[in-house]
Amino acid sequence: MSGEQKIVVLTGGVGSERNVSLASGSSLHESLQKYFPVDLVVISEEKLPPHLDPLTDVIFPAVHGTFGEDGSLQQLLEDGGFVYAGSGIESSRLCMNKAEAKEAAALAGLTVARDLCFQFPDSVDTEEAVKKLGQQMVLKPTDQGSSVALHMISGSAHLLEVLNTLGKGNWMLEERILGREISVGMLHNNSLGIVEIIPEGGVYDYNHKYTAGSTQYKFPAVLDSKVEGELKWATEEAFAQCNCRDFARVDFILNQDGKAYFLELNTIPGLTPTSLLPKSASCAGYNFDHLCKKLIEPAWNRLLQKTGQVHNFAA
Repeated sequence: MSGEQKIVVLTGGVGSERNVSLASGSSLHESLQKYFPVDLVVISEEKLPPHLDPLTDVIFPAVHGTFGEDGSLQQLLEDGGFVYAGSGIESSRLCMNKAEAKEAAALAGLTVARDLCFQFPDSVDTEEAVKKLGQQMVLKPTDQGSSVALHMISGSAHLLEVLNTLGKGNWMLEERILGREISVGMLHNNSLGIVEIIPEGGVYDYNHKYTAGSTQYKFPAVLDSKVEGELKWATEEAFAQCNCRDFARVDFILNQDGKAYFLELNTIPGLTPTSLLPKSASCAGYNFDHLCKKLIEPAWNRLLQKTGQVHNFAA
């Protein structure tokens, strides 16, 4: 390994998931420095730090949500000639929009829940929404992660009450599929282990994701072998259909009949030792340090190929 090349972990960002990004970046930095020279750089605005060098720096964009997963950061990296880990511009943009990602998944043959997307809350006909989606619904932003602003809706009166609290934005109202929450990691075009998420109270919202002890996890999940195979197929199909790269995490609801409903694809999932992707990877035999090394390997190889050097990883 040349002493000139290094990994730069970008963390922080400008969105609602900044604190989660800081945690992911710190964990990545700690693990990756066991194998590579690594710098940790915290960003607080929508531009690249000026000291980065596209000839020597491999970028790991550990920025979740806004400016991290929506293609904006990837666009700046591409424009600057940087090699970076994770999915490219168009895949990032696609997967950041839950509605568009669902459309892509449906084209690949996956099952998705019915939905209604809107920008202006006062444009929603609550009675028509209930007729289309049923009494039990889920309301969420189409372009945020970490279950930010997630609402469980019961009936038209409740829907109207919640709509009156919202401002203009990119919103999705979706039929609520009752069942088991499932998450499956992807690494180098292969699905990893299946994680079942069991939150107290049955709703995996922001607080349940980041409050210790409020959610149980089973990994690997206890599933019928046929259902397990179908989930892994669906994960790989969604990853391929969205033209993703290197790694991702795909989330589903498994209904009482064992049918998997695609929810979303996360191109930069949480990356702390207790996050879902590391749980999924542990089912395939990866500890956290080994997983972090595998996450960056394709990008590191892309830089070495760009500069005409030979692959040479630390053990």
